[in-house]
Amino acid sequence: MIEKNFHFLCSILMLSTCALCAWRYSTSMQNANELPDDLNTAHEVIVTQSAFIHELSGKNEQLKQELAEAHAAFSKLLAGNRREQLINPAQTLLEFPEDPELQAALEAAKREAEAEIQKITYTRGKQKEKAAKLRSDAFPAHLRREEVTVAISVENQQLIDAGKLIVLRYEPKEVLCHKPAEVFVKRFMEPVFASVEAPQIEAFREEMPAALGEQGKYDASVGAAIINGKLALHIPYYRLQDIFSASGWTPTRSTIDYQLDLAAEAIEELPKLMIGRLIAGQYVGMDDTNVTLIMPREIPEVNQECTRTQRLIEKMQEAKRKGEKSLAAKMWAYSGGEDAPYDVFDFRVSRHRDGPAEFLDKYSGHVMADCYSGNLSVVLAPCSLMTRMACWSHARRHVFEAKDVDLSISAMPLALMSQLYDIERRASDWTNEARTEVRQQESKLILDRLGNWLDGVAAKSVLPSSKLALSLNYVRNHWDALNVYVQDGRLPIDNNWVERLMKRVAVGKKNWLFIGSLRAGIRNANLMSLVASAHRQDLDVYEYLKDVIEHLNRGTAKPSDLLPDVWKASHPEAVRTYREVERRDKAELARLRGATRRLAT
Repeated sequence: MIEKNFHFLCSILMLSTCALCAWRYSTSMQNANELPDDLNTAHEVIVTQSAFIHELSGKNEQLKQELAEAHAAFSKLLAGNRREQLINPAQTLLEFPEDPELQAALEAAKREAEAEIQKITYTRGKQKEKAAKLRSDAFPAHLRREEVTVAISVENQQLIDAGKLIVLRYEPKEVLCHKPAEVFVKRFMEPVFASVEAPQIEAFREEMPAALGEQGKYDASVGAAIINGKLALHIPYYRLQDIFSASGWTPTRSTIDYQLDLAAEAIEELPKLMIGRLIAGQYVGMDDTNVTLIMPREIPEVNQECTRTQRLIEKMQEAKRKGEKSLAAKMWAYSGGEDAPYDVFDFRVSRHRDGPAEFLDKYSGHVMADCYSGNLSVVLAPCSLMTRMACWSHARRHVFEAKDVDLSISAMPLALMSQLYDIERRASDWTNEARTEVRQQESKLILDRLGNWLDGVAAKSVLPSSKLALSLNYVRNHWDALNVYVQDGRLPIDNNWVERLMKRVAVGKKNWLFIGSLRAGIRNANLMSLVASAHRQDLDVYEYLKDVIEHLNRGTAKPSDLLPDVWKASHPEAVRTYREVERRDKAELARLRGATRRLAT
């Protein structure tokens, strides 16, 4: 017995302290013989087991949270992209009876909703009634008419010849027809003059107006059609070949690209003017997306004055070390407000901060962008004069994507953010002064309520590592920048318009796939700026480009007279009014839904 106890004590001494603790307290202890006899040891066992239970409980909660997030992500993957709608479309406004000021603002909003519903439903009803009265099956009068007499059948002609039938009258019936785009050649007859003293010797000639190309062989309409096809309709060169071939002219792809070069040279002053107006504006929204740049064959010479070339050299050297055949470049987009209604694209070799830093050099207005560190380092630089704004659409999207993890917690911030957007929809067609006033009176109160909620118990009860906690931290971290827009009715609440510009590049990449060179990237960015800005003004892009290229190539108009918003005022016939009507109807419908929701409370 003594020998057995001795071996047991030796084995105890050989164990380390940690191993001993694990041996003592990790057992299930369901057997009464394994329980300690002394009180101190029993207390220690209880404390240790309690710590184990607490640790396991925390791990269990974390695993449940991760499982819920994975399930939400998987459900989103199956459902695909969808609109960020309210949790419940019939959801009413949140009521805060303990806040008299906010309650008074909500009551005023309800009274305004009644008047708005009556106004919108009445105007939409009158417009539909008027449209019904004016509706006609006739095709537009400006279309060319080609008269065709229907041939009389043999049987009827025999009856006419026999005197049994007469043609009473011919009634017109119009049928819409289509033919491929027509390509034709203008033959300019240039008068050649000679002196009376020497009539056989040519003195000079009256030359035709300047056209594109070294020999002036191409009209501005050809370049406009190619730009509109590639950058507005996103048609690649090989399909443009098919379109032109159907009209009788089959150009090579190099010829099509040459036309793009000629047009870009003609309009190169206009994007510079647009950038100048944009930088002088009150605010700029910005965003970027990836594009692929084919690796140039040779490394260009160092140019200390061109940051694009310097970055290209650095990226080429890095890519060659890795054996890569292409470079990851960036297409930036910058958009101005009402005082500078232009959308400008800027091609850069990388996402390095020198792109925004160079573009926004000495800018002193408001800048809205995502919270990428490269953007923040430019806007918040020590010498910067810019005021940073944050996008509420980004903030809401983060919370919305995490709502499936904890619906009860996320319901409050989502509802408050929806009320902020409801105010913006109501004030969408108001004056800037009226919009500023309603933001100060109503939006600010809702923001204060949201800020208090974020600092409250409910928001802080979320697991720190969860997706919802990260989304709420995003709102907290950028709170000051998110509140800037309420100070001025001219400032936007989000950056959605600039994000939609990125779709132009995304859809385009599916067709033209890559950028062939640094020069081609800059060229395409300039032309895309004209296309996007014309589209923003609801212009017929082809007509606008044709007129701009022709005037700038011939020097018959100042670039300032050819800016999209200025050109629109002098060319009302080129405005796509149906786009304006669609946008107006969509805005009215959104305001109508918001007014109905306010009245439902």
